[in-house]
Order: sequence, then structure tokens, then C-alpha cells
Amino acid sequence: MKRLPALLSPDPLAPFPPAERALDEPDGLLAVGGDLSPERLLNAYRHGIFPWPSDGYPLLWWCPDPRTVFRSDGVRLGGKFRRGLRRCDWTLRADTAFAEVIGACARVPRRGQGGTWITAEMEAAYLRLHRLGHAHSVEVYAGDALVGGIYGVAIGRMFFGESMFSARSGGSKVALAGLARRLHEWGWPLLDGQVENPHLLSLGAESMPRAQFLQRVAGLCALHEPPGSWTERFGRWPAAQLAEPAPGGADGRT
Repeated sequence: MKRLPALLSPDPLAPFPPAERALDEPDGLLAVGGDLSPERLLNAYRHGIFPWPSDGYPLLWWCPDPRTVFRSDGVRLGGKFRRGLRRCDWTLRADTAFAEVIGACARVPRRGQGGTWITAEMEAAYLRLHRLGHAHSVEVYAGDALVGGIYGVAIGRMFFGESMFSARSGGSKVALAGLARRLHEWGWPLLDGQVENPHLLSLGAESMPRAQFLQRVAGLCALHEPPGSWTERFGRWPAAQLAEPAPGGADGRT
């Protein structure tokens, strides 16, 4: 008999089933149902689980094996791209346009996808998490124009990436590299990329066995980092800095 994913309790504080019970096909499908309350979302991320809706189905929760991750000192930008960055006048900021970033991620056309998994309910849920200081965005600006960004969830010293976009070529790369640079400086070693794709692999993403990923997540989420805005902590700085080696020698060059 084919095994089915678990059905979640209506109680947002109810525990998730163990991630080891996730299906092999489709890879990582663990549970269905529930809601997108802050309590349930934070509980999910602490256990390496994330929501990924699909049209026509109840809310779906996933924990794939292996997991796609970036080491915060391992994002790769090609030599040609770095040379272009030296002449770039873009700037990086954080948590100054969260709604605009998640909205752009929902709207941007993606190769091989006819729609978006970032539904209106998903947008509203992550905006709530942002207001509570748990969800963050990194924005890339050319003057006053938002040209790229990334958003995700931070718990302890673990960042769970959700989506990124480019309005101009390279905007998402700069957002990812800028986020990783700051995380590395802060002592946050990992950035969750969720599911493997060729674009993430080209930027330095790695596959990590689920058991190892969950062990790392448990330890990093337990470290004390208070929620709140990253605007001041992240600062406002030129994207051209990403063309140079990071302090401490980690630069992710290719």
C-alpha cells in the first residue's frame, strides 16, 4: 500500500511528524493541512520543514533528502561577473522593502513554471513573520530602483532562504552574495536553499544529507539571536564590495 503524508492537527502548536517519515516520491513530502500561522511556521523551520503549496491541494509541507544548502562563505560569483561588479553603482540594504521583494518574487516569470507557489496567503503569512522580526529581505538598488532581492526566515543563527528575484540581470546573485557575506561575518555558517536546481548549483549550492542538515539546524536554531529588523545591522553598502575577497579570506571565487 502506498504510504501517505501525515495530516496535521488544526492546533498550530501541534508537533510535526518526524522528518524521517517524509515520502521518497515526491521527495520530501511530509505532511498536509494546517495553516500558515507564525507559530506553525516557526515550528516547521526549527525542524527543517517548509511549506510549498500546489494548486488543487491542501497546504503541503516538505523536508527533502538531500537538502540544498549554501555555506555562507561558499557563494560563487564568476570572474566576469565580479569584474562587472567593480564598476557597478548598485547598493545593498536589508528589511527596507520586504513587501516589495516578496511581491516581486511572486510575480517574476520562471523558466519551466506556469504560475507561482507564493500565493496571496503565503505573502500575508511572511509579512506577519517580517513584522514579528523573523522574516527578512535583502534588497539591491540601482539608485531608487529595486533591481533584485531575496527573502527568508531567520531563527537563531540559521537562515532559511525562500525565494529571490532579478529585475535586472544579476540582481538576485548580488542579493544572495550580499546576504551570505553578512551571515558569514555574523558567524552564521549555513543558508538553506531547500531544493536543488541548476541555478543554485552554479552559485555554489551543495547537497547535504537530511539527517546531517537537521542536526545542524537544531544546533544553529538554538543559538541566541533576538528577532528584529536587520536594517541597521546589515547596513547600506555598495555591491562593488562583493568583487573583493571577504574579510577573513572567504571570497567564494571561481
